[in-house]
Amino acid sequence: MSIRSHNRRQVMTMLGAAAFAGSGLFAKTPGGRHDLVIKGGRVIDPARGVDAVLDVAVSGGRIAALAPEIAPEGAALLDAGGKLVLPGLIDIHTHATVDARSAAMMLADGVTGWIETGWQGAETVDQGIAAVRAAPQTAAILLNIGRKGVMTGAGETMDLSLADEAAARAAIAAHRGVVIGVKARLSRGITGDHDLEVLRRAQTVARGAGLPLMIHVGDTFTPLGQLLDLLKRGDIVTHMYAPLPNAIINADGRVIPEAIAARRRGVLFDWGHGTRAHVVWDVVEKAVAQRFLPDTVSTDWTIAGAGQGVNLPTVMSAMLSFGVPLDRVIAMATQNAARAFPFFRGRGTLRPGAPADLAVLELRRGVYEFIDNEGGRRPGVQKLFASATVLGGRIMARGGEAGA
Repeated sequence: MSIRSHNRRQVMTMLGAAAFAGSGLFAKTPGGRHDLVIKGGRVIDPARGVDAVLDVAVSGGRIAALAPEIAPEGAALLDAGGKLVLPGLIDIHTHATVDARSAAMMLADGVTGWIETGWQGAETVDQGIAAVRAAPQTAAILLNIGRKGVMTGAGETMDLSLADEAAARAAIAAHRGVVIGVKARLSRGITGDHDLEVLRRAQTVARGAGLPLMIHVGDTFTPLGQLLDLLKRGDIVTHMYAPLPNAIINADGRVIPEAIAARRRGVLFDWGHGTRAHVVWDVVEKAVAQRFLPDTVSTDWTIAGAGQGVNLPTVMSAMLSFGVPLDRVIAMATQNAARAFPFFRGRGTLRPGAPADLAVLELRRGVYEFIDNEGGRRPGVQKLFASATVLGGRIMARGGEAGA
């Protein structure tokens, strides 16, 4: 970055702080004793339009105040100078219930809320419930419409009888408040040639329970446009940048009209990075050039994926490499993610009174490379790294190590 651009950003940040100081968005003279003060970071809260160098005070597990200067007065201190202070990141597509290490690893990445998206079905949901309850973060489950959940070596709804509506309804009723949606994986290796019927059954269950539906796309038997035409407001399409031939772009590189129409109806589109046939840079590049961006960014978390560098700050960084503005990328992992599920109501923001879940990230400049699911490599000049995580007002991770 040139000295000129650096100075300009510094001036703009100072102007932002001055404007924020006169906006009434924080207590002008935050008084009283606080439990924690996060000092001197660049606070970005897209939900409130905040982007300024500020201190953040935490009391009783909640955000108490944001101001240009807050006296510690005996509070614990977290120095965020030169770093970004964000609402805690929310990953809406993970398989974090499969390995007990997952929750702590994601916490170290700044993730303070997550959803297990469909590893468990009606017959195995108790395993997922136990993992969610053991996690330090706010976490929940999307129930797989296949009653046995994800099946290795065989698609979970290849046998259509496993797409069991009655079993799914019973599981949701038994675990209301933890099961917050339904998941249908629609690739042909999972559903065979009856993806439309699996989708119909999943929709019936989700609608009956008043819950969102997430569908996994990519290599579907039915053309993607036909599947998208059936989705309703609040439904979520994950793996939105899966490769051709059944992608959100056609052979000419244009975003398919059904995707545009679905978004206009209120259908949400999620990144869902993963490691196999879920995202390719060519599709991302063409879609972003047409301003078809994700509503949410997510990892499709697995321990194996994490070992290959698939974590939420890195996925966010990949989005930056396509020229998407920083505040918009942050919104995808905070504000937008929280709005996608009522379960996260009140989170994804640093509004005073909100739960004190925060991610402190460092945006480093340098030469980086991002890898898609087909080995495609894309250069980048900036990358986000986790520096600290605050959960419920407590510093839970520093420097990428959970529990520090």
